[in-house]
Amino acid sequence: MKAMILAAGRGERMRPLTDHTPKPLLKVGGKALIVWHLENLAKAGFKEVVINHAHLGSQIEAALGDGSQWSLKISYSPEQKALETAGGIAYALPLLTQNGSENAPFLVVNGDTFTDINFAKIKLSRNMLAHLMLVDNPPQHSQGDFSIDNGLLTNQGAPMRTFSGVGVYHPSLFAPIKRGDAAKLAPLLRQAILENKASAQYYQGVWHDIGTPERLQALNELML
Repeated sequence: MKAMILAAGRGERMRPLTDHTPKPLLKVGGKALIVWHLENLAKAGFKEVVINHAHLGSQIEAALGDGSQWSLKISYSPEQKALETAGGIAYALPLLTQNGSENAPFLVVNGDTFTDINFAKIKLSRNMLAHLMLVDNPPQHSQGDFSIDNGLLTNQGAPMRTFSGVGVYHPSLFAPIKRGDAAKLAPLLRQAILENKASAQYYQGVWHDIGTPERLQALNELML
């Protein structure tokens, strides 16, 4: 399975830190956020990673190179302007589905999260279009996003939980999107839910959404 790290966001809420540094290169415990993901992907057995970028993207490529220092092969999907989550994935599909992977699912990770999720244990079942990792709702997102009913992702239910930004997708989930168009992921997921083609699991381990300078500082203090 190939993996993609989403790294194209401008990081408006992280300003002024992101005025000169792309958010995935901000450091947690002395190491760039995106490097934690790369190390975990390599540990989980992944070999090929696609990274999209827009804002200050050249810094990301300069910092990570070809990925060989993590025994990974990194390919980049530069965007002239950020295409939102689904738009960015759709734009990168040629990289994610090349070399006989046209119908192979792939893992996607938000570049601005910090987690110890074991990427090797996330699978997409047959005939499913998406499988999401849900976590407890953080204070800034108390209403949650989705629920789980017998392993299926649902729009409503109790308890509602938050989408972690970690999921496995089938390429056909993104078929409705014209390559190069900006598009959000939620409408695609909600349509897959209506078709009973989205599953999920609840994760109770380490997960942090690094959305503001205050949250970044709090996590760094926690790691000390």
